[in-house]
Amino acid sequence: MLTITAVTAAEPLDLVAEMAGDFAASHDVHATLAHGLRRIADWVGAEAASLFLVDEAAGGLVCSACLGPVDITGLSVPMGGGIVGRTVAEDRARMVRDAARDPDFHDTVDRDTGFTTRSVLCAPMSVAGTRLGAIELINKRGGGLFNAADQGLLQALSASAALALLNARMAAAMVEQERVRRELELAAHIQRGMLPVPQGPEAAAAGVNRAARGVSGDFFDFVALPDDRLAFCIGDVSGKGIDAALLMVKTASLFRCLAKDGGRPGALLSRINAELCETGDGGRFVTMVAGLLDRASGRAVLANAGHEPALLCRGTEYEEFRAGVPPLGIAAELVPPDMPESEVALDGARLYLFTDGLTEAPSGGGMLGSQGVRRLIAATAALPPSAQAAAMVESAAGRGDPHDDSTLLVIEGRR
Repeated sequence: MLTITAVTAAEPLDLVAEMAGDFAASHDVHATLAHGLRRIADWVGAEAASLFLVDEAAGGLVCSACLGPVDITGLSVPMGGGIVGRTVAEDRARMVRDAARDPDFHDTVDRDTGFTTRSVLCAPMSVAGTRLGAIELINKRGGGLFNAADQGLLQALSASAALALLNARMAAAMVEQERVRRELELAAHIQRGMLPVPQGPEAAAAGVNRAARGVSGDFFDFVALPDDRLAFCIGDVSGKGIDAALLMVKTASLFRCLAKDGGRPGALLSRINAELCETGDGGRFVTMVAGLLDRASGRAVLANAGHEPALLCRGTEYEEFRAGVPPLGIAAELVPPDMPESEVALDGARLYLFTDGLTEAPSGGGMLGSQGVRRLIAATAALPPSAQAAAMVESAAGRGDPHDDSTLLVIEGRR
């Protein structure tokens, strides 16, 4: 039988210091807490002990470790319910000398197991108001009662355990954040690898993608075809994050695969839409423009599914080519193979396709808008397509913190 009456006044402080050191050095804080629970119970001289931790998902407390004649591991109690629940809710220690007379005591476990709870000492585990759980001691060995010294020691050990648990959780969160950061970097690297290789200054197509938050839901592509033709596209996936990035990869891959058939843009978008609708993507959709340029004649065919209007610039004159059908991925019947297409005569003019991240870029307290895009075009018109695309996106990004991805594709007919 262990009691604190047989130790010197310094020994409880030694125990606090030792356990604080154990918590700081531990790589498995939960195992250390369970081991610490036994040391606390032995030092105070308790017949049984339990460690309850807050379960945010369940909205209560769950016993994560215990010792004594009855195993209550996994037992759940509501926040504010019972002695341990009240201790955590009020964030203060409780010393119950006669459990049978305490209105917060629930005798369910006693009735189910035959164990008799006579007295309870419970201290909260909290740090700066953050409630993490509680340590509960039951029945002083030898029939005695818990006292103020026991309570003070338990409070000190509970505070040390709470700090160790919080530090462990913060360390785990930092490890998880680093893992997510590395995965996002890898995802962004893979995405960048899917974009077409930059072409020389005389190339007919040039594009720039600037992600607002690492991975992007925007994409563009162009594929050289026989007979001096060029298939091209630009797209924007709804939403942000990894889900949008994955759908971007899927849609861009479908375009690159299907565009090599050299079919008309409307039929191509219809096939992509059918695939997206068949597999389903959690309610997300894709706005997209696909085009086919005959470089010999300087003529192009466009199909627009819910995307920003394509903009043709010839000197100081502009012509818009708006969407003929809703975005892809909503319903198969909304994008038929014979969807509307637009014939565009380039003849040395330039065609600009961009996502709403460009038009919605911050500008003078508002957004850049379509007129702002036209001003950027005019200011950079003397540059080759590749340099112009980079200058326009960089200029828009420099106007403030972008809240969305910005992507621009420039198509030029032969002069």
